[in-house]
Amino acid sequence: MYFLTDDERKKLLKSYIPKSREQGVAEELRGWNWHQPPLEPIYDVRLPLYQIAGKYCSSGRDLYLNRVERKKVAANVAMKRGSMFHELIVQTLVQTKKLIYLHNVNAEAILTELTALLPGFLERAKVLGQQIPDISEQAMQVFNYMFSIISSRLQETLTRQPYIGEDSLAAQVVPFVLEQKLDGTFLGLSPNLSSDAFVFSEPMIMDLKFGPREPFHRLTTTGYALVMEAIFEYPINVGCIVYGEFKNGRLYIQKDFHIINDELRQWFIEERDEKMRMVYDEIDPGKSDHCQKTCPYYACCH
Repeated sequence: MYFLTDDERKKLLKSYIPKSREQGVAEELRGWNWHQPPLEPIYDVRLPLYQIAGKYCSSGRDLYLNRVERKKVAANVAMKRGSMFHELIVQTLVQTKKLIYLHNVNAEAILTELTALLPGFLERAKVLGQQIPDISEQAMQVFNYMFSIISSRLQETLTRQPYIGEDSLAAQVVPFVLEQKLDGTFLGLSPNLSSDAFVFSEPMIMDLKFGPREPFHRLTTTGYALVMEAIFEYPINVGCIVYGEFKNGRLYIQKDFHIINDELRQWFIEERDEKMRMVYDEIDPGKSDHCQKTCPYYACCH
């Protein structure tokens, strides 16, 4: 899901990255300036990044119910589905790296053992089958898509590099850091953040979504960019949201490349400060004007 096509790579290298350098970012909005306004946290509250970036509840009452009233709710169907697909993708990529270190350049052994991942996920899919009838077929499509790309990249790299070692091979076949653990406390966030994927060669923050596109999804990549700038002190200017959906029985993938500019950074800071204030002062913002029945907290508000 995170792999770029040739056209996407050209667009990134020839358009988004050069434009991000031309636009620039205000120095006070770089993550490494976490110790001074406007990035310096105002309240002594630690929030996970998804609670700041997730604006599925327009009033933010889901945050109030979770952090102030301490209400716990079960994940909805969409969350369970997305979680399983996300784990399938991560495990496929991580297992590929492990098998390369284990078998070195033995492509046949790597690919044969990689297929052993799928049955376990299909068993999990059966449990969700009553709520999501097509989930087993969809899980197979996601795995087959990943497997075909990994197989192609593995074979292509081996044919071009006759003396390659396992470390270099793993980095070229799977050029991502998956679920990188980050300490967000510099910015008043949770100390246990986990970004979906990071590409060091670009560099670029990537986030995976299964569901409709929303403008606030870019707050996630923006938040992770600020955190990484605070920790590593180098600029992160580009983000990418990967959207997966199923149309006419097929897996369909779109990528939303975007420059993490001043506007997005300011938006994230404003959301962070407002939600911290809500929790710190225990402010109930009231019900949203557009409650979705799929919201896990719907029963709490109605």
